[in-house]
Order: sequence, then structure tokens, then C-alpha cells
Amino acid sequence: MKKILSLTMALTMLGTALTGCGSKDAATKTPAENTRQEQSQTEKALALINTFATGDTDTARSLLADGYIQHNLAYGTGADAFIGSVEYLASADVKTTVNNIRAFEDGDKVFLQTVYNFAGAGEQVAFDIFRFDENGKIAEHWDNLAALAEPNPSGHTQTDGMMEITDLDKTEENHELVKNFLYDVMQGNNLDKTPDYFDGDNYIQHNSGIADGVSGLNAALGALAEQGISIVYDDVHMVLAQGNFVLAVSEGTFGGTPTSYYDLWRVENGKIAEHWDVMETIADQSTWQNQNGKF
Repeated sequence: MKKILSLTMALTMLGTALTGCGSKDAATKTPAENTRQEQSQTEKALALINTFATGDTDTARSLLADGYIQHNLAYGTGADAFIGSVEYLASADVKTTVNNIRAFEDGDKVFLQTVYNFAGAGEQVAFDIFRFDENGKIAEHWDNLAALAEPNPSGHTQTDGMMEITDLDKTEENHELVKNFLYDVMQGNNLDKTPDYFDGDNYIQHNSGIADGVSGLNAALGALAEQGISIVYDDVHMVLAQGNFVLAVSEGTFGGTPTSYYDLWRVENGKIAEHWDVMETIADQSTWQNQNGKF
């Protein structure tokens, strides 16, 4: 009987001790840490970019990996450099605004389309890509930014259009379609296959200088060629997809100038149906604030 009582007491004491340890551990976690555990990767990425508007350095630090790698060449690398940017924007006379338009997730990466206005410097359209490490921390970042422009000849802006993510079961199929389109058409390896990727002339265009339709694209390319300006896609560095949306990150030249191309395509019934993009000139290496490279 004494052994049973002793065992019962021991188990009770062990349970109390374990409960106490759990409570202590939970109590030592900050509200930001507890919230972060419940967030998806997409929610974490959105929370991070929103710190530009809120100035919340605690949240930013809690989301970033210590060895955070920055590929925006205008900023230093590492978590401390990012925190410094948040602090700088918070101290500016004009508040920064962040308006996320679209958000997608592919494996360990989240890719976003967002309109920023950093400290009143003017609205910019951006694509951001964030890579997450095995601990759920944001470990790496790539982006492309361009000034917000007037609607294109067909009346579309750089950010309007279809929003709904569909066809999740076709993610890999759509990924391969765009990957092949880049090789065949954008890189000029099999231009005769161009009609295979479109439903006739149906193609919604959000590039600020190009009208709708494959005909609109051809007209714009022809006009550039008459000016001696060529668009060259040399290397495709990344292709990310979720359902009917596929983002490609490429490197090449525009009119001979080193250029980074971020293209977002929407696929419908196995055809490329809609396009958004951001082109950015790659800065001269002498001006880089980090040595991680653009890609």
C-alpha cells in the first residue's frame, strides 16, 4: 500500500513539475513569439514587410534569421541591416505605406506583389521573394521594384486583374508550362512554338507600355526593334508557382543594359492568359551595399 501511495505521489509531483516547466517556458515567450508560432509562411512575410509601415523592430527581429541574406543591392545584408532600415523609415517625416496586392507560397518560398511608398519617395510596384529556413525564420530575400506608372494602352494598371488562386492541383503542370515558355519564346530557342502557349490573341497585359493580346506584344516588340532596342533573357534563375500563378526571375539586357526581369503569369486551361512584370536595371557593382548579388 505504501509503495502504491509513494508511486502515486511521485507521479503527481512529476506531473506538477512538468506542468510548471511548461508554464514557465510559455511565460518566457513574448506575445510576438507566441503569435509567430501560429502564423503561416505567407503571414510571416506579410508581417515583415508591414514593419516598414509600423516601425515594429521587435516583430522584424523575431521573424528574421540571424544570417539573413539580402539581395536588394541598395541595402546591407543581415538582420541588423534590415532592422536599421525599419528604424530609419520609422523616423522619417512621411509615413511609409505598404499595400500588398497578391501573395503566393511555393515550398520554402513566399512571393509577393506589393505597392510601396517609402517615406513619401513615390509609389513603387514590387515583387518580393522570401526564403524560410528549417526553423521557420526568414533567411533570404530577393526583389525587383519599379515606379508606379499610368495605365497601359488597354487601360490596365500594373496590379489590377485576376486575384483568385485556383487549380492548385495543376501547380507543377503550370510551372513546367512557363518554364518551357521561357526557354522556347522568351529566350528565343523555338519561336515557332509561340502560338502553342496562347489561346489565339487572348492575352491580358499589365506591362505599362504594352497593349492586350499577342498582337499587342508583337507590336510593342516591333516598335522597340525599330529603335534598336532589344529585350534579351539570358538566364532564368527561379520559377515559382502556386496554382494558376507562376513567377519567373530572369537576368538579361534591355537595350544592352543589364536588367533583372520579374514576370508573373496567370495560366488558364493550359494557356498563358495574363501577365504582370517589374523590370529593374541591375546597379553597377561599385554601388552595391552587399556582395550577395542580385540573384
